[in-house]
Amino acid sequence: MTDTCCLTTKDFSTLEAMLQRRRAFADPIAAVLEEKLSQSRVVPVDAVSPDIVTLNSRVVFRIDAGPLETRTLVQNETRGPVGSSLPLGTRRGLCMLGMARGQTASIEQADGRRERIAIEAVLYQPEAARRALQEKPARRPAALTLVYSAPWGSRPLGEIGKIRQTEDNDPGPSAA
Repeated sequence: MTDTCCLTTKDFSTLEAMLQRRRAFADPIAAVLEEKLSQSRVVPVDAVSPDIVTLNSRVVFRIDAGPLETRTLVQNETRGPVGSSLPLGTRRGLCMLGMARGQTASIEQADGRRERIAIEAVLYQPEAARRALQEKPARRPAALTLVYSAPWGSRPLGEIGKIRQTEDNDPGPSAA
């Protein structure tokens, strides 16, 4: 599949759990998972480079000499609109996980044919986005500005006025 790849501790754990399930059902992709896990370098989630494909990353890639494609690498096939995601359980999705921008890998499909996957760009990576939010300086709220001044003695906004009633406190049948 790939020479080496860089997986976050979270993605590595996801693949290990996936391998256990796939082994239980004698799934042919279990061998691909084993290879991926054995060839991976594991890094903490907060230390992964922003150009590495992680789970839920939005990736621009090319298959062989085909057109550029953009997909989000997802764990479950049912997430997101049709055609916008690439499940991790596919050979392509599994191959892309941990690859870096500019890296190319060759994978063998179930029917025996080989294809090359080239990662052109990582448009969004959740780990990098989280770091960017944490690194932003805290914004102080701007000074408050009075935008409306009510005349003295007027009722506060939202207050309900009193109901006028007749002298004997019986509004009569017309109030019903």
